[in-house]
Amino acid sequence: MLVEDDIYIQDFLRGSLEEAGYRVDVAGDAKTARTNAAEETYDLLIVDLGLPDEDGISLILRLKQLGVSAPVMILTARRSVDDRVRGLEQGGDDYLTKPFALAELLARLRNLLKRNNSSDTDSTRLRVLDLELDLLRREASRSGRLLELTPQEFSLLEYLCRNAGRVVTRSMILDRVWGMKIQPDTNVLDVHIYRLRGKVDGKDQKPLICTLRGMGYVLKDR
Repeated sequence: MLVEDDIYIQDFLRGSLEEAGYRVDVAGDAKTARTNAAEETYDLLIVDLGLPDEDGISLILRLKQLGVSAPVMILTARRSVDDRVRGLEQGGDDYLTKPFALAELLARLRNLLKRNNSSDTDSTRLRVLDLELDLLRREASRSGRLLELTPQEFSLLEYLCRNAGRVVTRSMILDRVWGMKIQPDTNVLDVHIYRLRGKVDGKDQKPLICTLRGMGYVLKDR
């Protein structure tokens, strides 16, 4: 998740990170960041300190108190030694000042993710019953059988797995998976759910992907 109120930096970083293969949620203020963190599990946070509604340090501390364990990169214009020390002591795992070089930011992100994954290998995999997703290889398998998924189908299945046992609405999926606000009555989601169900729920498999009319979808976890 990128927490940044500057629209130009938001757009630049989101596009650059997505081009580098990352899935990115953006929050322009602390309130949105807290809401996102309550709904999603993130691998890494990039946080600006000068947010309009709350200091970034305060936000980081509150997210840690809420159980968010993802590493945090502080990205800010505050350049003094005291600011850097405070940021690293108050929950930041890395500290990069603006203006910054994109190549350096990406290298630091890779190091943070590598460090986090080496201490918690389970963070690179999702398991729901006999369904398993390898988030690094972007591969999914069920009962040991590799599923041939398109990138969009994998992202959709990943979102359902992260919310296993919970109902997710059409609007939530379209926003999180497709990354844009489009009309909930579009058939894009229906087509992808149909194809994904055909690959995940085989003839002799227990159906996992369920449609709840008027509500949304749920991936069974029991």
